[in-house]
Amino acid sequence: MSERTAPRTAPLRARAEIDLAALRANVRALRAHAPGAALMAVVKSEAYGHGAVPCARAAVAAGADWLGTATPEEALALRAAGLPGRIMCWLWTPGGPWREAIEADVDVSVSGMWALTEVTEAARGADRPARVQLKADTGLGRGGCQPGEDWAGLVREALRAEAEGLVRVTGLWSHFACADEPGHPSIAAQLGRFREMVAYAEERGVRPEVRHIANSPATLTLPESHFDLVRTGIATYGISPSPELGTPADFGLRPVMTLSASLALVKHVPGGHGVSYGHRYVTPGATTLGLVPLGYADGIPRHASSAGPVLVEGKWRTIAGRVAMDQFVVDLGGDEPAPGAEAVLFGPGDRGEPTAEDWAQAAGTIAYEIVTRIGTRVPRVYVNEEQDG
Repeated sequence: MSERTAPRTAPLRARAEIDLAALRANVRALRAHAPGAALMAVVKSEAYGHGAVPCARAAVAAGADWLGTATPEEALALRAAGLPGRIMCWLWTPGGPWREAIEADVDVSVSGMWALTEVTEAARGADRPARVQLKADTGLGRGGCQPGEDWAGLVREALRAEAEGLVRVTGLWSHFACADEPGHPSIAAQLGRFREMVAYAEERGVRPEVRHIANSPATLTLPESHFDLVRTGIATYGISPSPELGTPADFGLRPVMTLSASLALVKHVPGGHGVSYGHRYVTPGATTLGLVPLGYADGIPRHASSAGPVLVEGKWRTIAGRVAMDQFVVDLGGDEPAPGAEAVLFGPGDRGEPTAEDWAQAAGTIAYEIVTRIGTRVPRVYVNEEQDG
């Protein structure tokens, strides 16, 4: 016998089930971790792979005060979908759609003089002030304005533009480098520098609506960093920002995405049979192989070859050999699930399935990347869309 007969009604090839009730509960839990601050749910990169618009709506329904995106296109897509309230975006390049963002009432981040120049010109064209947040580089060394003369100049010119009615400085903000590493000396250093840079701006007349530096790990573990607003990204989706900090359950969070696929083939093979490209796996004896129709084109990391865990019929299996573009194989050890049987790659772990963190460990990466990289060939199936209660 080489194959099992497929069931009459086969499930989807693959699916990423998104539990919006879990997301709403996560937002409420995160608000409880920072009760004195507003909460920004970060929905960049399609809400870390979960789907920006449905997740944004669920987050707002659960009490998120702000939505955050990286690119202006992401922010404008939220507005086009009818999302109300405050939306911020922070990753700009010269010539970006400043006017469109201004007209959509989106808060834009400014890290340098070129950006302030472009946004003020766009505000003149739009005949309305731009909502601008000044970003300080407090030590991450990525985006943001350097302290000292650069910051002084940016603050001075922003206040001048505000006096002309071209901008409204709505925020002062920064981002941690190592908040996911408890006790790292850069945390206290960045917090101190942020306070200094905020104080400098406020002494010269900036009156921000919000001051913020806390990301997910800082929201969970550094109450002194909460200020007026916390920005929660990966934690919104029920994933711990660092195993060192704790598991999702330790923080009252629940993973939102469950990734599964239907076995495309189950067959018997003899011992000594090579499996997948390069024959990096050779069957140790007669066995059954299951074909999982997901590959690196779907976001399954090739680095997880011979390591990624999968739950099939209640048992953990491990990828046998290399992950290919569209598929990979698991050694079923002689078991014979039917084609179409569910293979669960990761989820909350309730049914004994692996989690995104298990996959991160297998691939030598972080759980952020595991969920965010799941590609568009995998349909998102939303469950529990109705608001609780």
